[in-house]
Amino acid sequence: MCNRRLSWLNGKLPALLSSTFTRVAAHLSTMCSRISSIKPAHRCLTQLLRLRSNTEGSRASVAAERGAYPGLRTQRTPLSTVTRPYCTRMSANDKLLFRQLFEKESSTYTYLLADADTKEAVLIDPVLETLTRDLKIISELGLRLKVAANTHCHADHVTSTGLMKKHLSGLKSAISKFSGASADILLSEGDKITFGKHHLSVRETPGHTDGCVTFVMGDESMAFTGDALLIRGCGRTDFQQGCPERLFNSVHQKIFSLPEQCLLYPAHDYQGQMVSTVGEERKYNPRLTKSLKEFVHIMNNLNLPKPAKIDIAVPANLVCGLH
Repeated sequence: MCNRRLSWLNGKLPALLSSTFTRVAAHLSTMCSRISSIKPAHRCLTQLLRLRSNTEGSRASVAAERGAYPGLRTQRTPLSTVTRPYCTRMSANDKLLFRQLFEKESSTYTYLLADADTKEAVLIDPVLETLTRDLKIISELGLRLKVAANTHCHADHVTSTGLMKKHLSGLKSAISKFSGASADILLSEGDKITFGKHHLSVRETPGHTDGCVTFVMGDESMAFTGDALLIRGCGRTDFQQGCPERLFNSVHQKIFSLPEQCLLYPAHDYQGQMVSTVGEERKYNPRLTKSLKEFVHIMNNLNLPKPAKIDIAVPANLVCGLH
Protein backbone atom coordinates (compact mmCIF):
# COMPACT_ATOMS: atom_id res chain seq x y z
CA MET A 1 0.00 0.00 0.00
CA CYS A 2 2.77 2.39 0.90
CA ASN A 3 4.72 1.43 -2.14
CA ARG A 4 1.69 2.24 -4.34
CA ARG A 5 1.30 5.73 -2.78
CA LEU A 6 5.00 6.47 -3.21
CA SER A 7 4.80 5.39 -6.82
CA TRP A 8 1.75 7.66 -7.37
CA LEU A 9 3.48 10.60 -5.66
CA ASN A 10 6.62 10.16 -7.71
CA GLY A 11 4.52 10.31 -10.86
CA LYS A 12 2.60 13.48 -9.82
CA LEU A 13 5.45 15.40 -8.05
CA PRO A 14 7.11 16.95 -11.11
CA ALA A 15 3.80 18.32 -12.35
CA LEU A 16 2.88 19.69 -8.92
CA LEU A 17 6.25 21.38 -8.52
CA SER A 18 6.08 22.88 -12.00
CA SER A 19 2.59 24.26 -11.41
CA THR A 20 3.54 25.67 -7.99
CA PHE A 21 6.71 27.26 -9.33
CA THR A 22 4.75 28.89 -12.17
CA ARG A 23 2.21 30.40 -9.73
CA VAL A 24 4.95 31.62 -7.37
CA ALA A 25 6.94 33.13 -10.25
CA ALA A 26 3.86 34.97 -11.52
CA HIS A 27 3.13 36.30 -8.03
CA LEU A 28 6.70 37.44 -7.58
CA SER A 29 6.65 39.15 -10.96
CA THR A 30 3.50 41.09 -9.96
CA MET A 31 5.03 42.13 -6.65
CA CYS A 32 8.24 43.32 -8.31
CA SER A 33 6.35 45.45 -10.82
CA ARG A 34 4.39 47.07 -7.98
CA ILE A 35 7.53 47.69 -5.96
CA SER A 36 9.30 49.26 -8.95
CA SER A 37 6.41 51.67 -9.42
CA ILE A 38 6.51 52.56 -5.74
CA LYS A 39 10.24 53.30 -5.64
CA PRO A 40 10.13 56.78 -7.28
CA ALA A 41 7.35 57.86 -4.93
CA HIS A 42 9.28 56.36 -2.04
CA ARG A 43 12.38 58.30 -3.05
CA CYS A 44 10.36 61.51 -3.28
CA LEU A 45 8.80 60.88 0.12
CA THR A 46 12.21 60.17 1.57
CA GLN A 47 13.57 63.49 0.24
CA LEU A 48 10.60 65.39 1.61
CA LEU A 49 11.08 63.84 5.02
CA ARG A 50 14.77 64.71 4.97
CA LEU A 51 14.00 68.33 3.93
CA ARG A 52 11.46 68.63 6.72
CA SER A 53 13.96 67.27 9.18
CA ASN A 54 16.61 69.77 8.03
CA THR A 55 14.16 72.66 8.19
CA GLU A 56 13.07 71.74 11.69
CA GLY A 57 16.71 71.41 12.63
CA SER A 58 17.40 74.92 11.29
CA ARG A 59 14.48 76.30 13.21
CA ALA A 60 15.66 74.61 16.35
CA SER A 61 19.13 76.02 15.72
CA VAL A 62 17.72 79.53 15.24
CA ALA A 63 15.68 79.19 18.41
CA ALA A 64 18.76 78.03 20.27
CA GLU A 65 20.77 80.98 18.93
CA ARG A 66 18.08 83.41 19.99
CA GLY A 67 18.02 81.87 23.43
CA ALA A 68 21.78 82.09 23.78
CA TYR A 69 22.08 85.54 22.19
CA PRO A 70 18.83 87.51 22.66
CA GLY A 71 20.17 90.51 20.70
CA LEU A 72 21.15 88.44 17.67
CA ARG A 73 18.84 88.83 14.68
CA THR A 74 18.71 85.55 12.75
CA GLN A 75 15.52 86.03 10.80
CA ARG A 76 15.96 85.53 7.09
CA THR A 77 14.26 88.18 4.94
CA PRO A 78 12.63 86.95 1.71
CA LEU A 79 14.38 88.32 -1.35
CA SER A 80 11.17 89.88 -2.61
CA THR A 81 11.03 92.24 0.39
CA VAL A 82 14.60 93.52 0.22
CA THR A 83 14.71 97.15 -0.92
CA ARG A 84 17.50 99.57 -1.67
CA PRO A 85 16.04 103.07 -1.73
CA TYR A 86 19.08 104.64 -3.42
CA CYS A 87 19.20 102.02 -6.19
CA THR A 88 15.43 102.24 -6.61
CA ARG A 89 15.70 105.97 -7.17
CA MET A 90 18.31 105.29 -9.86
CA SER A 91 16.34 102.52 -11.59
CA ALA A 92 15.41 102.71 -15.26
CA ASN A 93 11.70 102.48 -14.39
CA ASP A 94 11.88 105.58 -12.22
CA LYS A 95 13.23 107.77 -15.03
CA LEU A 96 15.10 110.03 -12.61
CA LEU A 97 18.67 111.02 -13.35
CA PHE A 98 20.64 112.01 -10.25
CA ARG A 99 24.20 113.23 -9.73
CA GLN A 100 25.91 114.24 -6.49
CA LEU A 101 28.85 116.53 -7.24
CA PHE A 102 31.54 117.86 -4.90
CA GLU A 103 33.58 121.07 -4.61
CA LYS A 104 36.61 120.37 -2.44
CA GLU A 105 37.63 123.86 -1.27
CA SER A 106 34.39 124.53 0.62
CA SER A 107 33.34 120.85 0.83
CA THR A 108 30.09 121.76 -0.89
CA TYR A 109 27.76 119.27 -2.56
CA THR A 110 25.95 120.27 -5.74
CA TYR A 111 23.01 118.15 -6.85
CA LEU A 112 21.78 117.60 -10.39
CA LEU A 113 18.34 116.05 -10.89
CA ALA A 114 16.67 115.46 -14.24
CA ASP A 115 13.74 113.71 -15.86
CA ALA A 116 15.25 111.06 -18.12
CA ASP A 117 12.41 111.37 -20.66
CA THR A 118 11.97 115.12 -21.02
CA LYS A 119 15.58 115.99 -20.09
CA GLU A 120 14.33 118.85 -17.91
CA ALA A 121 16.71 119.39 -14.97
CA VAL A 122 17.24 121.21 -11.68
CA LEU A 123 20.57 122.11 -10.08
CA ILE A 124 20.88 122.65 -6.32
CA ASP A 125 23.64 124.75 -4.69
CA PRO A 126 26.02 125.25 -7.65
CA VAL A 127 29.48 126.68 -6.87
CA LEU A 128 31.33 129.31 -8.90
CA GLU A 129 34.59 127.32 -9.01
CA THR A 130 32.87 124.32 -10.60
CA LEU A 131 30.82 126.20 -13.19
CA THR A 132 32.74 124.71 -16.13
CA ARG A 133 32.37 121.18 -14.76
CA ASP A 134 28.64 121.57 -14.23
CA LEU A 135 28.03 123.04 -17.68
CA LYS A 136 30.00 120.18 -19.23
CA ILE A 137 27.95 117.51 -17.46
CA ILE A 138 24.68 119.19 -18.39
CA SER A 139 25.78 119.34 -22.03
CA GLU A 140 27.07 115.76 -22.14
CA LEU A 141 23.83 114.40 -20.71
CA GLY A 142 21.76 116.48 -23.12
CA LEU A 143 19.81 118.18 -20.34
CA ARG A 144 17.78 121.38 -20.36
CA LEU A 145 18.38 123.11 -17.04
CA LYS A 146 15.22 124.88 -15.90
CA VAL A 147 16.14 126.07 -12.40
CA ALA A 148 19.35 126.61 -10.43
CA ALA A 149 18.30 126.86 -6.78
CA ASN A 150 20.17 127.68 -3.60
CA THR A 151 19.15 126.26 -0.23
CA HIS A 152 20.19 129.57 1.41
CA CYS A 153 22.56 132.52 1.02
CA HIS A 154 25.88 130.73 1.53
CA ALA A 155 28.74 132.25 3.52
CA ASP A 156 31.56 129.89 2.54
CA HIS A 157 31.41 129.99 -1.26
CA VAL A 158 30.03 132.05 -4.13
CA THR A 159 27.13 130.63 -6.10
CA SER A 160 27.39 130.21 -9.87
CA THR A 161 23.72 130.77 -10.65
CA GLY A 162 24.21 134.26 -12.09
CA LEU A 163 27.01 133.29 -14.48
CA MET A 164 25.28 130.03 -15.38
CA LYS A 165 22.26 131.99 -16.61
CA LYS A 166 24.53 133.70 -19.12
CA HIS A 167 25.50 130.31 -20.58
CA LEU A 168 22.10 128.58 -20.56
CA SER A 169 19.10 130.17 -22.23
CA GLY A 170 15.87 130.05 -20.24
CA LEU A 171 17.54 129.17 -16.93
CA LYS A 172 15.98 130.73 -13.83
CA SER A 173 17.58 131.21 -10.41
CA ALA A 174 15.70 130.47 -7.18
CA ILE A 175 16.18 131.15 -3.47
CA SER A 176 14.00 131.74 -0.39
CA LYS A 177 12.13 135.03 -0.27
CA PHE A 178 13.40 135.42 3.31
CA SER A 179 17.05 135.22 2.27
CA GLY A 180 17.21 138.89 1.29
CA ALA A 181 18.82 137.82 -2.02
CA SER A 182 17.64 138.56 -5.53
CA ALA A 183 16.56 135.76 -7.87
CA ASP A 184 14.08 135.03 -10.64
CA ILE A 185 12.01 132.84 -8.31
CA LEU A 186 11.55 133.71 -4.63
CA LEU A 187 10.49 130.57 -2.83
CA SER A 188 7.96 130.08 -0.03
CA GLU A 189 6.69 127.13 2.01
CA GLY A 190 4.87 124.62 -0.20
CA ASP A 191 6.16 125.92 -3.54
CA LYS A 192 7.07 123.31 -6.16
CA ILE A 193 9.93 123.22 -8.64
CA THR A 194 8.88 120.90 -11.48
CA PHE A 195 11.08 119.11 -13.98
CA GLY A 196 9.36 116.64 -16.28
CA LYS A 197 7.05 114.44 -14.22
CA HIS A 198 9.07 115.09 -11.06
CA HIS A 199 9.01 117.96 -8.62
CA LEU A 200 10.73 119.31 -5.52
CA SER A 201 8.60 120.71 -2.70
CA VAL A 202 9.89 123.61 -0.62
CA ARG A 203 10.00 123.39 3.17
CA GLU A 204 11.17 126.45 5.07
CA THR A 205 13.82 125.42 7.61
CA PRO A 206 15.26 128.64 9.10
CA GLY A 207 17.71 128.75 11.99
CA HIS A 208 21.09 128.61 10.30
CA THR A 209 19.89 131.67 8.36
CA ASP A 210 16.46 133.25 7.96
CA GLY A 211 16.27 132.04 4.37
CA CYS A 212 17.13 128.34 4.67
CA VAL A 213 14.92 125.88 2.78
CA THR A 214 14.90 122.11 2.35
CA PHE A 215 13.95 120.66 -1.04
CA VAL A 216 11.94 117.43 -0.82
CA MET A 217 11.23 115.07 -3.72
CA GLY A 218 7.54 114.70 -4.45
CA ASP A 219 7.45 111.10 -3.18
CA GLU A 220 9.47 112.06 -0.06
CA SER A 221 12.22 109.59 -0.94
CA MET A 222 14.97 112.24 -0.94
CA ALA A 223 15.51 115.62 0.73
CA PHE A 224 18.20 118.25 0.18
CA THR A 225 18.70 119.93 3.53
CA GLY A 226 21.28 122.64 2.81
CA ASP A 227 23.04 123.66 6.05
CA ALA A 228 20.00 123.16 8.28
CA LEU A 229 20.79 119.48 8.81
CA LEU A 230 24.17 117.91 8.11
CA ILE A 231 25.20 114.28 8.51
CA ARG A 232 25.57 113.87 12.29
CA GLY A 233 25.55 117.65 12.67
CA CYS A 234 23.84 120.89 11.66
CA GLY A 235 24.63 124.39 10.45
CA ARG A 236 26.04 126.92 12.89
CA THR A 237 23.78 129.61 14.35
CA ASP A 238 26.19 132.36 15.37
CA PHE A 239 25.88 134.66 12.32
CA GLN A 240 23.51 135.57 9.45
CA GLN A 241 20.38 135.76 11.62
CA GLY A 242 21.20 132.38 13.16
CA CYS A 243 18.95 131.13 15.95
CA PRO A 244 19.40 127.73 17.65
CA GLU A 245 15.78 127.52 18.85
CA ARG A 246 14.45 128.10 15.33
CA LEU A 247 16.90 125.59 13.85
CA PHE A 248 15.95 122.92 16.39
CA ASN A 249 12.25 123.38 15.65
CA SER A 250 12.82 123.51 11.89
CA VAL A 251 14.67 120.21 11.82
CA HIS A 252 12.25 118.38 14.12
CA GLN A 253 9.10 119.73 12.48
CA LYS A 254 10.06 119.89 8.80
CA ILE A 255 12.78 117.25 8.29
CA PHE A 256 12.39 114.65 11.04
CA SER A 257 8.70 114.49 10.11
CA LEU A 258 9.65 112.86 6.79
CA PRO A 259 9.62 109.03 6.45
CA GLU A 260 12.55 107.51 8.31
CA GLN A 261 13.91 105.88 5.14
CA CYS A 262 13.99 109.24 3.31
CA LEU A 263 17.52 109.90 2.05
CA LEU A 264 19.08 113.14 3.30
CA TYR A 265 21.60 115.03 1.19
CA PRO A 266 23.32 117.99 2.92
CA ALA A 267 25.02 121.03 1.37
CA HIS A 268 28.34 120.12 3.00
CA ASP A 269 30.27 117.32 4.60
CA TYR A 270 33.80 117.45 5.98
CA GLN A 271 34.25 113.75 6.80
CA GLY A 272 33.69 112.16 3.39
CA GLN A 273 30.08 111.18 4.15
CA MET A 274 27.65 111.49 1.26
CA VAL A 275 24.15 110.62 2.43
CA SER A 276 22.16 109.81 5.54
CA THR A 277 18.52 109.04 6.34
CA VAL A 278 15.89 110.59 8.55
CA GLY A 279 15.94 107.49 10.73
CA GLU A 280 19.70 107.65 11.20
CA GLU A 281 19.73 111.33 12.14
CA ARG A 282 16.84 110.95 14.56
CA LYS A 283 18.84 108.26 16.31
CA TYR A 284 22.48 109.25 15.96
CA ASN A 285 22.77 113.01 15.41
CA PRO A 286 24.79 114.10 18.47
CA ARG A 287 23.20 117.56 18.59
CA LEU A 288 19.61 117.03 17.49
CA THR A 289 18.95 114.02 19.71
CA LYS A 290 19.33 116.35 22.69
CA SER A 291 16.63 118.42 24.35
CA LEU A 292 16.03 121.97 23.12
CA LYS A 293 17.83 123.40 26.15
CA GLU A 294 20.86 121.16 25.65
CA PHE A 295 20.90 121.92 21.92
CA VAL A 296 20.88 125.68 22.52
CA HIS A 297 23.75 125.34 25.00
CA ILE A 298 25.80 123.33 22.49
CA MET A 299 25.20 125.79 19.63
CA ASN A 300 26.00 128.83 21.77
CA ASN A 301 29.35 127.38 22.80
CA LEU A 302 30.84 126.09 19.53
CA ASN A 303 33.31 128.98 19.33
CA LEU A 304 34.00 128.45 15.63
CA PRO A 305 36.09 130.84 13.51
CA LYS A 306 34.09 132.73 10.91
CA PRO A 307 34.11 131.31 7.35
CA ALA A 308 37.14 132.47 5.38
CA LYS A 309 35.06 133.79 2.46
CA ILE A 310 32.13 135.28 4.37
CA ASP A 311 32.98 138.90 3.52
CA ILE A 312 33.10 138.07 -0.18
CA ALA A 313 30.51 135.28 -0.43
CA VAL A 314 27.54 136.84 1.34
CA PRO A 315 27.48 140.14 -0.63
CA ALA A 316 28.00 138.23 -3.88
CA ASN A 317 25.31 135.65 -3.14
CA LEU A 318 22.78 138.39 -2.43
CA VAL A 319 22.98 139.13 -6.19
CA CYS A 320 23.21 135.58 -7.61
CA GLY A 321 27.00 135.52 -7.35
CA LEU A 322 27.44 138.46 -9.73
CA HIS A 323 29.70 140.72 -7.67
